[in-house]
Amino acid sequence: MTRYPIPPYVRRIMTALLEAGHEAYLVGGCVRDLLLETRPKDWDVATSAWPKEVMALFPRTVPTGARHGTVTVIMFGHPVEVTTFRTEWGYSDHRRPDQVKFTRSLKEDLTRRDLTVNAMAMTLEGQVIDYYGGRADLAGRLLRAVGRPEERFEEDALRMMRTVRFAAQLGFSVEDETFEACKKKAPLIEKVSRERIRDELSKMLLSDRPGYAMELLRITGLLEFIIPELLEGVGCLQNEHHKYPVWEHSLIALDAVPPRLELRLAALLHDIAKPRCLTVENGERHFYHHENVGADMAWDILRRLRFDNHTVETVTHLIRQHMALHYQPDMTDSAVRRLIRRVGLEYIGDLIELRRADREASGLKEGPVSRGTRKLLRRIEKVLEEDAAFGLKDLVVNGHDVMEKAGIGPGPAVGEILNYLLEQVLENPELNERETLLKMIEEKAREMGL
Repeated sequence: MTRYPIPPYVRRIMTALLEAGHEAYLVGGCVRDLLLETRPKDWDVATSAWPKEVMALFPRTVPTGARHGTVTVIMFGHPVEVTTFRTEWGYSDHRRPDQVKFTRSLKEDLTRRDLTVNAMAMTLEGQVIDYYGGRADLAGRLLRAVGRPEERFEEDALRMMRTVRFAAQLGFSVEDETFEACKKKAPLIEKVSRERIRDELSKMLLSDRPGYAMELLRITGLLEFIIPELLEGVGCLQNEHHKYPVWEHSLIALDAVPPRLELRLAALLHDIAKPRCLTVENGERHFYHHENVGADMAWDILRRLRFDNHTVETVTHLIRQHMALHYQPDMTDSAVRRLIRRVGLEYIGDLIELRRADREASGLKEGPVSRGTRKLLRRIEKVLEEDAAFGLKDLVVNGHDVMEKAGIGPGPAVGEILNYLLEQVLENPELNERETLLKMIEEKAREMGL
């Protein structure tokens, strides 16, 4: 029998349960991952012991979901969820069971799980208990619902998104009956909270195959209830600079950026407004201002999906600026400094990644970035070496200096003077000296009649 690499803290928990006369098995994703010879991210233990019995066995426990059978055991500093065998029924809201009943049967417990590859158990010695053909589906790289797929999706509609997510993470196909049930029950996803949808979507986007996940969402019909705006790009042809329609272009760009959530959201949504901005002039297709309209659309989408403020602001800024790294031969150094200020120095790296992915997704252009973009990046590097000021925080004076020199209190005039100083320094970085700026404050204050 194969010995699998189960961590000592998990072994200690299982051993304690077994020595107390209870059953104990590894279950779910960790079993799947062990059989795939990948390191599990989480370790889940199922047991015949009831929550009170589990808590009595270990000195450090947290009743994270004791009413539903789950106790978190802290062993050697590691949290492990230990859950009592249970059955569930009555999913009236298509999200959670109306009733949960503890049982002493492992088979009954595994029956309630979503996919066969997640419905296996493993003993401490490495014996696999597989009632539903999970090992065969692993070998066939197939995702199949346990029992009748329509029933599984009616019980918890999020399982449809989980199926798509596992397909993207594992590179598996979805079994035909399970796939058809997903298409049929797709409208039920509206019963799921936006927060749960957001979390599943984020995991898909951070997988190795985010474009595959998004295409599965589209063809199952789930995308219509999550980000319907993306469907406007299906079949939307671009122009002579692009080989692919907007939808396919977006998926290629999505796959081409590094796995950071804000960057992948930006890649997915960067051209979302193109269908709405399409104009045709003399037979040529144009998408004027799609970056600005797209940023506004992305703001609404991400708010709707309950993303946090930082994510929303970062993604919308990247979309609004994703066309910014275009080189103009007549750009002065002050124009480059203003570009850096507008874009934000902290976003330059992400915008380069987004520009590279956008170019790759055109299907027509060679090289990671254009010659013009390379020239602009060299100019940016040159300007950065000058230690120039790009924002108010880079000025050698601050608001207190303005109030003291201008003889005014806090108010809009302070910001107006600071922004004036910054504009002058962007034009000529040598002005960013304290005595020079203090004198300019006095002159500007007199000009403003302060």
